[in-house]
Amino acid sequence: MKSLLLIIIATIVFFINGDAQPNYKKTADSLYKAKSYGAAADNYKLAASIDEVKKQKAGNLYNASCSYSLYGKKDSAIAYLKKAINNGFDDKKNLMADTDFDFLRKDSLRWKQLLSLVKDPSTANRIPAKAIFHTEDIKLFWAAYDKAMADTANMQRIFKAEYFEKGSAGMNDYMALKVRNTKAFIKHIKERPKFYAAIRANTYKVDKYKKDFYASFKKFKSIYEPAVFPDVYFVMGAFTSAGTVSPKGLLLGINQMVKTNDIPTDELTLWQKNNFAELYKLKYTVAHELIHAHQDGLKQDTTTLYNCIREGMADFIGELISGKNSNGRLHTWAKGKEQKIWNRFVPDMYLDKYENWIANSDQETPDNPSDQGYWIGYQICKAYYDKATDKRKALFDILHIQDYKKFLEDSGWEETLKNYSNK
Repeated sequence: MKSLLLIIIATIVFFINGDAQPNYKKTADSLYKAKSYGAAADNYKLAASIDEVKKQKAGNLYNASCSYSLYGKKDSAIAYLKKAINNGFDDKKNLMADTDFDFLRKDSLRWKQLLSLVKDPSTANRIPAKAIFHTEDIKLFWAAYDKAMADTANMQRIFKAEYFEKGSAGMNDYMALKVRNTKAFIKHIKERPKFYAAIRANTYKVDKYKKDFYASFKKFKSIYEPAVFPDVYFVMGAFTSAGTVSPKGLLLGINQMVKTNDIPTDELTLWQKNNFAELYKLKYTVAHELIHAHQDGLKQDTTTLYNCIREGMADFIGELISGKNSNGRLHTWAKGKEQKIWNRFVPDMYLDKYENWIANSDQETPDNPSDQGYWIGYQICKAYYDKATDKRKALFDILHIQDYKKFLEDSGWEETLKNYSNK
């Protein structure tokens, strides 16, 4: 379970408010941490019973199995792991490494039978030109949208049947990671009628940028030989995240990246307005997410420094391969404020305070943008790369950081910062 939870934390989930209901998942997580495994299993099962997104249901059933295994209930652990697999759990690598199942592994025969139920991951694609870009979920959304708008009384049922249940594997992962449930999703759509009436044509323009995606992928391969190129899914989300990654591939919330001058934004929040990106910037976000798909070599921890470097690295290397980074507005805003930003960051650096620096949309103001941790991480990684004589080795080092304090020291960023202070 530990690896699964880290994946969820690393994606920096932005939840939107749905209808009030018991938060069984949060209760289960607390009970799990307190080692009350029986009660944790009960609450994970309750969470799974109300999950409307298949991937979420699979995750909670998996966690129930973990809890039963730690509780010493072999038959229950096996039963709920099978249910998780039947609901789409497919992270075989995590399952094989998860220490929560050490108890089950003692029954080698049944453990092997369980592993055989999980499909082996497909061979990683190492050829940029063979990357597949999926846009079928965009078409599904608009078909469901038209039906729902013609029958608003049944909007939830229509979207669930025509979009959530028919969507691609990538869309299912995106919804599980970035959108809580169908009610929350529909609430977002209903509250922005002018916005959604205006963006349809732009959402169909993804193919126009394929040549740019391929160019970035090819560039990455030229500077990082181990590079692989997962499938890329463009989905209609709830404006909670421009992108994330999962074992299925790179997952992009296209409705957050279709800005043109004719799109009304008065229905959007301040953060949404500031993060509504132009179509041509789509290539920068795809490049950013591609880097996230190559961070398995990083040592994970809970410090603010780790989380900021992880995101800033995706911006920096994404810029190397696509021409610009996906958070340009932060760099514009930060000019002349470099030392002040750093001074505020230092007290949080080795604490678990990333919510002050990343995924803090609730702190957005006209004079103080959220997500400043992306800028921090970018600067540290850029300083390390610029200082290195062997750029290929530097890139490998960045993607395989094991000691973040040492990496910061080796980068020379704080010395570089003095140059800004003296300007």
